[in-house]
Amino acid sequence: MQQETSYLQLEQDIHKLTRALATRNTRIGKEIITSLKAQHTLHDTASIVLISLDRLRQTDSLAFCWAVETTIPGYLMREIRRITSISLYKRLITKGFTPGHDFSMDAKGSVLLNDRAHTTILGSAQSRT
Repeated sequence: MQQETSYLQLEQDIHKLTRALATRNTRIGKEIITSLKAQHTLHDTASIVLISLDRLRQTDSLAFCWAVETTIPGYLMREIRRITSISLYKRLITKGFTPGHDFSMDAKGSVLLNDRAHTTILGSAQSRT
């Protein structure tokens, strides 16, 4: 049964998944993801996985690559792509870029950026790392 989860529980779920992915044990990672899916909506599960992957990327980029390639199911990767695309669209609009002119999305769901939008997004992403 899915219900509203406390901030503490979410943080514990994120921490547990991040640590599991850091061990590079596919079985453990997939079991935790299955458990999360039973407790949360698809969107919330994808958000937990996304945050866990970001934390893992900051500490162990090889484990991050391993997790994306071997452990994260396709349906979650699609939802993560949807979440990140929406976030990127909102950031671009907030920065004054125009949908359909400065950026768009192709048939596969990939975000297409003109040179100015590309430079702006890459510049802000590099300043956070």
